[in-house]
Amino acid sequence: MNFYIVIPAHNEENSIAKTLESLAAQSLKPKTVVVVNDHSTDSTQSIVQNFVSQYDFISLVNASSSDEHLPGSKIINAFYKGYERLDDQYDVICKFDADLIFPKNYLEQLAIHFNKNPQLGMAAGFCYIEKNNAWVLENLTRKDHIRGALKAYRKACFLDIGKLKPSMGWDTVDELLAAYYNWELLTDESLHVKHLKPTGISYNKASKYLQGEAMYKMRYGFVITLISALKLAFKKNSFRLFRNYMSGYFRGKRHNLNHLVTKEQGRFIRRLRWKGMLNKLK
Repeated sequence: MNFYIVIPAHNEENSIAKTLESLAAQSLKPKTVVVVNDHSTDSTQSIVQNFVSQYDFISLVNASSSDEHLPGSKIINAFYKGYERLDDQYDVICKFDADLIFPKNYLEQLAIHFNKNPQLGMAAGFCYIEKNNAWVLENLTRKDHIRGALKAYRKACFLDIGKLKPSMGWDTVDELLAAYYNWELLTDESLHVKHLKPTGISYNKASKYLQGEAMYKMRYGFVITLISALKLAFKKNSFRLFRNYMSGYFRGKRHNLNHLVTKEQGRFIRRLRWKGMLNKLK
């Protein structure tokens, strides 16, 4: 099974070597790894270049963008800079972050899952962060959600969902659209991936409304957005976040932002969201 991996990297000199070392050490080697050096001002480029000289399956693409770390658009635009360099001979396409350390059997285990189930569209392990000298689960989302840091898609699923959306919410709408096209998703709790930087640590103030805008663009509607915003704000113990989420939703509606899904897909997504929320009440 051919794994193609694209890694967007912006100022990742403290972690990118560890990520590439863990991929080079895989029991099932990736067919190709493309690192997109996205406007880095540190030594990311030279570190990656050193790996390029050692491994023929690793390559480097240099790209220019802004220094702003806006979740969604920046990282996916960088992903496409790498994706454009690939041929179509892949079985699984991965978008990995540049601050992950994978266990040696990671790709091999994913391949087992994909080979076992032809309807499996997406698969991943779990992110762990270091706290008090121990690696603990980075418990930000439910366990049936694949984190944006380590996405792996079967080729047919990736094409069905229209690839990745350069917008906040890309790593949620991909799973919703996969469900719409009858693809299954799997998370393997035995695969512990070390996440060297906690999620969101480098997000700037300009991104605070984007979560709410994403809910609008995914056609959640007002009620589901309200419930989702309350839940997320409660989980993070911040009423300010709730206000930001709702402000973002209404801002998206006011400016009539382009949706990420069709009306029919939106109806499916709302039904799916309601079903999930009602199941939790049982």
